[in-house]
Parts: sequence; structure tokens; C-alpha cells
Amino acid sequence: MARILSKEDIRLVRVVLKLAIPVLRYRRDRKEIIKSEGRIINYERYRRNGERAARSFIELGPTFIKLGQLLSARPDVLPQPYIDEFAKLQDDVPAPPFTQVKQSIQSEVGPIEKVFDRFDEHAISGASLGVVYRAQYKGQEVVVKVMRPGVNDLVRLDIGVLKRLVPLVGRFIDPALRFTAESIVNQFSETIIEEMDYKLEAEHLSRIRRNLKDERGILVPNIFPDISTSKILVMQYLPGVKITDVKKIEELGLDRKRLARKITRVFLRMVLSQDIFHADPHPGNISVTNDGKIILYDFGMAGTLDDETRIKLIRLYTSIAQGDSSRAIDAMLDLGILEPTANRYVIQKGLDMAIADMRGKKVEETEVRALLEVANRTIYQFPFKLPKNLVLYMRMSSILEGIGLTLDPNFRILGVLAGLLEQEGLTDEVYREDLRNAIKKLGEAVQASVELAPLLKEFLENNRYSQPPPNHGSRGSRLFVAGLLAGSGIFLFAYSLYGLNTYYGKMELILSLLAFAASYISSRI
Repeated sequence: MARILSKEDIRLVRVVLKLAIPVLRYRRDRKEIIKSEGRIINYERYRRNGERAARSFIELGPTFIKLGQLLSARPDVLPQPYIDEFAKLQDDVPAPPFTQVKQSIQSEVGPIEKVFDRFDEHAISGASLGVVYRAQYKGQEVVVKVMRPGVNDLVRLDIGVLKRLVPLVGRFIDPALRFTAESIVNQFSETIIEEMDYKLEAEHLSRIRRNLKDERGILVPNIFPDISTSKILVMQYLPGVKITDVKKIEELGLDRKRLARKITRVFLRMVLSQDIFHADPHPGNISVTNDGKIILYDFGMAGTLDDETRIKLIRLYTSIAQGDSSRAIDAMLDLGILEPTANRYVIQKGLDMAIADMRGKKVEETEVRALLEVANRTIYQFPFKLPKNLVLYMRMSSILEGIGLTLDPNFRILGVLAGLLEQEGLTDEVYREDLRNAIKKLGEAVQASVELAPLLKEFLENNRYSQPPPNHGSRGSRLFVAGLLAGSGIFLFAYSLYGLNTYYGKMELILSLLAFAASYISSRI
């Protein structure tokens, strides 16, 4: 007896039929790029194929739109022309009939007529997962964000389909992608399930609002917890002009360059100095008031970076800025971006070449797009992975750069980042961490030398009578060298504390400690 196909089986067949041709094109493009050592040799063809693939994702619905957005921050999977097209995916989806949404609202909070003073049945925006309406609640103007009817079931169905497709990625596209595809699907499943929980979004909003309370000119809406649930979110209504509506912003007489810098600074500060960051700053989620205040919306996609990861990320940026590819690779390994099995020599060579290409500009003007190009040129064909929150961070940075360039064609996100690192004292924090690590390693080395000393003494005493008489001149030389090392140590120690207030100046302290250790050992031999 033939088995009856399940909903997941039917959905799987539809997804495979829709993505078969885009996947075959992608496989050909990927092989061609790998063969050419990461070079984009036919940008226009790759871009067209990326555009067709993105269109197929749109046709498959909300889950795949969200997946496409996440893939736009994965240079290990998609070449740059594909990334450019997938980055255009927006949550601009027509609202369903209000009769369907009304049932969802009433099942959560009760009869609309009794709960709200007024409720406008015409949606003001529609996203892939939710729909937003205007209303009045207890005399206050509010917006009501409602989960799309049936979207929860569809997303969970699609997650099951994606997990079944993972083995096919390794078999039909590239075996090296099997691990990456599995990691992406697991990360994506976690992210989209979180985004469908409006209680969690309310928590994100409250934390970010609290963190930004002292940030002048930034508005985050209040939330009404007494009427908000996991499927409905009621917030203060804060109207404004869409951040990319350049014409309207100019009519208001606002400084576009200043807005670009301020928005970028706020979002980067969340990442580098606070315990949570807004990970979805697309133009629909940022507005500006008539007097130039910035309004933030939609806190469903948020990320966190622990202190250790944050310092490693700053170290990566610092290394690239200084043209130190070896240190940059160390930072990438520490971040978990690169697999330990990656070919370090080839990656470093590629990084050196890419950094050399950027030398035509000042380092602080190198935009995030150039960093993504570096990734495409150097590690596209190597074992590569990205932790979930770093994917969110990269996506956030790329979107921010796009907004910044819309407002100011000369905008460079790394310029803002460099200024913020100095202003917040984060660069010094990295230097202090490096210094602590160096001192720790030195302490371990000194401990090892202390443990070695008795063995060395025993060896010298056992060989004393079999050696020629001591050469007083040699001993004098050793004492001279020891004194010289000690003197150098004293000089370097004082110089590092009171001299250069830079990374290399602080590294002098390490040299001075090494000099003291060397003089001590020399004097004991």
C-alpha cells in the first residue's frame, strides 16, 4: 500500500522544484569561483543568478525570505554578487484580510471593541511574520503588532524541510558545505523561532530602551505589557519619516551626514559597549522626527556579544587596520570564524593581497563591504564558520552601511567605528587584555625557568671538574650582558609607563619584563 504523503513531504517537493534550477546555477558559479581562487570573474552573470535565486526565496514565503536575509551575511556560503542581491530582500509583504487577523487578536486579548478605544482595520505595514495596525488604547495612540495567522505552523513545517535538505547540500553542491549548511539551518531555526515570540521581543525592547535612556535624540517606544502576549505586541505610536526618504529629510532641513554618523554610532555602541544589540536596522525599522530625533522599531531580531567575544572582534578590526594579517587570522581563529584546519599560509597570503588593495585609502575609511570582499577572496574555499551572533552583527553592519551611503555618499562605517573605539576606551581595553595575556605567558615562562634552575645547577656542578678552568673574561662578559639587560629593562619599563601611549608603547612593558627575566637568568649562571 502506497504511503500517504505528509504535509512536510508535499512542502519538500515544492521547495525542491522551486530551488532546483537556482541551486544548479549556484553550484556552477561556486565551482568556477573556487577554481579561480576566489576571484569574481563574471560578476554580472553571478548577479543575475543571485537575483533569480532571491526571487525564488520570495515565492516560497516568509521562512525563506528570512533565510535569504540571513544568507546575505554569509560570505562563506555566497559570493559577493549573490550577497548583493540577497541583501535586498525586505519584509514588505501585503497584509492578509483583516477578518483572519481579527480572529487572532480576539483569541489573545478578547473582543476588539471592548479592549481598544479605536482600532484601524487597515494595516500600516506588513512583514513576513507579522502585521502592524494603528489603534487607541486607554486614551493613548498605539500600534498593534500581530502574528500572521498560520505563520507559526508554516515556519515549523519549513524548518523540518530545511533539515531534510541539509544532507543534499553536501551530496549535490559541495561536501565542504555540509557542516556549514547544518550550522546555518540550526542557527536560523533558533533565530526565527525567537523572532516569533513577541514576549521575547518585548524583553529585547525593554533592555535596549533602558540601555539607550541617556542617549540624546534616540526614541524607543514604550510597551504595554498588560495587553501584550506572545502573539500580540502593543506599543506606543511614534510617527516619523523613513530614514532613507532623502527628499523628505532634506525638506525638513536635517543634516543627512550627521544622521548617518549618529545612527551608525548608536548601533555600533550597542554591540561594543552594551549587553544587547538591535540586529535588524533595515530602513523600515528606523525613522526620524521633524526635529531630527531617531526612532527605532522592531526588536524581534537581537543579539548579544559577551565581553570576551567583543574584545576579540575589536582586535580583528585593529589588526586589519594595522595591516597585520597574521594577527588578524589569530583573531579570526579566536572568534571561531575559521576552522583550525584551514590553510593558514594561503589565507594569510590572500589577506595580505586584499589588505594591499585597500592601502589606496586611509584605513579608517575602509567600508564593511571591503571586508566582505576580503572574506570572499580569501576564505571562500576554506573550512569556515560563523557563530550566530557574529552573523547577526555582520548583517547589522552591512545594513547600516547601506543606510549610511544613502544619506551620505561619502560615508565610511569604519571611520565611525574607529572614533567610537577611542571614545569608549575600547581600544585601550584590548591593549590591556593583550598585556595581561602577555604577562600571564611570561609568568608561565618564568615559572618554567625556576623549575629548570635546579636541574641546570646540578648539570653544571657535575661537569665542573671536566671543564677547563673558568675564564674570568667570559664571566665578566656575562655580568656585563646581565647588567646591560637589567639597565635596558629599567629604561624600557619607565618608558612604557610614561612614554608612548600607544599599543606599541605598551608592548615595551613586555620587552622590559623579558629583559629583567633574561638578566636574572644570566646572573644566576
